[in-house]
Amino acid sequence: MDLGTNTFHLLIVDADGPGYKEIVHEQQPVKLGEGGINKGFIQAEAFERGVKCMQRYAGLITENRAQRARAIATSALRNAANGQDFINEVAQRTGIRIEIISGEDEAAYIYKGVRAGKGLSAKNILIVDIGGGSVEFIICNEAGIKWKQSFEIGAARLMDKFHREDPITPDSVKALENYLAEILQPLFAAISHYPVENIIGSSGVFESYAAVVHTRSGSDFDLKKMRYFEFNKQELLAVIETLIHSTHHERKANRDIIPVRVDMIVTASLLTRFIIKKTGVPGIAMSASSLKEGVLAEMAG
Repeated sequence: MDLGTNTFHLLIVDADGPGYKEIVHEQQPVKLGEGGINKGFIQAEAFERGVKCMQRYAGLITENRAQRARAIATSALRNAANGQDFINEVAQRTGIRIEIISGEDEAAYIYKGVRAGKGLSAKNILIVDIGGGSVEFIICNEAGIKWKQSFEIGAARLMDKFHREDPITPDSVKALENYLAEILQPLFAAISHYPVENIIGSSGVFESYAAVVHTRSGSDFDLKKMRYFEFNKQELLAVIETLIHSTHHERKANRDIIPVRVDMIVTASLLTRFIIKKTGVPGIAMSASSLKEGVLAEMAG
């Protein structure tokens, strides 16, 4: 289980033998950070949504006779003053023991997940994982990690700070970009030391970009079949521009954007555009593998 700021994920697999077979793979839009993401407190309604989701997951774990289970919590629980209260409540109601991991450990698991998929080579790649609470950047290749860091600038946090009007105003865009330029200085210093040739976006919003790109070209997008996808850079930037300047109504009407991302995709897109332009990399891809696949890889040995 990957317990993110916006979404709780459950992945149950049969790992008997090489590789694994998915048995259950679902996500719930818990929005644990709603109303309190930058206040460091889980609001009562979000707290209860999270507990009920964990009760459902506990039922699925029992129903499918899973022999081992891990629940990994990230930014929202890492920073919430009542995060331990949530962990205690879940343990009492379900028996599931939630592990809170650091941002550095989160980045390491994301690398393991992407490496278990496709796309890494001997060349340096920048993996970008945009969550609701935090964003992880990993400079790496197939041999290992060169540099990694987690920043508490997830899409929900940026939305709370900068996206107060819809569509987002030019002044808010400028303020957000100035904020990113300051806070991401360690990333660009690392890139100057370890030049990267491509970006791989790890699941999340990059899956939505891939879906929109496919719809625009008149083709179907099936995430279960397409676990890795290479974007045309200009085509992706065109999609990002459209999303940045769209209204809530336009995004909500877009079937390629899941409900939990309808508003947060604006600040996520601004962050994506900022990174693409600052790095100047020629290639961008999407990997559907992320933290939970990295944890699974570790569990499966």
